[in-house]
Amino acid sequence: MYFLSHAIKTEYDQGMFAPRRRMIQSGMYQPLIEQLAKHLPSNATVLDVGCGEGSFLAAIDQLQPLKQAIGFDIAKEGVYAATEQPMQAFWCVADLTNLPFADQQFSTILNIFSPSHYQEFQRVLADDGMVLKVVPQSGYLKELRQAFYPDQPEKHHYSNERVVDKFMESMVSVERQRVTYEFTIPEENRRDLLAMSPLEWQVAKEIKEALMEEPLRKITIDVELLKGNKRKRFQ
Repeated sequence: MYFLSHAIKTEYDQGMFAPRRRMIQSGMYQPLIEQLAKHLPSNATVLDVGCGEGSFLAAIDQLQPLKQAIGFDIAKEGVYAATEQPMQAFWCVADLTNLPFADQQFSTILNIFSPSHYQEFQRVLADDGMVLKVVPQSGYLKELRQAFYPDQPEKHHYSNERVVDKFMESMVSVERQRVTYEFTIPEENRRDLLAMSPLEWQVAKEIKEALMEEPLRKITIDVELLKGNKRKRFQ
């Protein structure tokens, strides 16, 4: 389903979504997915914001079957790929700032590695609803950053403190959980890692070629899982 009034150009395409799907299916994010599933209520009605090709939502549904699942993304290539996921869900192309959903429709919003619009989140969440947001932390994919940008140490580390602060301001009863581990990349997925992220968009051609010949074998996942409840109107 297409809910945009006009086409929006995005650099996210099938060339990135396909390797991203394979990396998620390889188990790269399994500990994170298990933590997300634990937070979901029974009979959850879930909106996956920036769902991409739907792999996170499908993996969560396998662990904690969802009563209702809706995923949307602004990139139509991702949504087309999501329709192939083995789960009952409604997939659509939509705009984060103008969600085509009724008020108080969802128990849970998943906001995994994607932008936020808290005014719209508050509108579509049920009164007892919550947002589960995943934010990369300083060590996230550090080996890939170092390999892609060997002569630019300023790109090896970064901070999402402002993103976390905005969440803290916008939600209530916030819980924070750091999830950090090292993942051994299956041999058949090592080249997928190089193409699954926007990190590679500005990488020099010779560096990409060298990494294709000798890809990384391990990668660090370092994220923060934020859980926040809907802010009541007069709170």
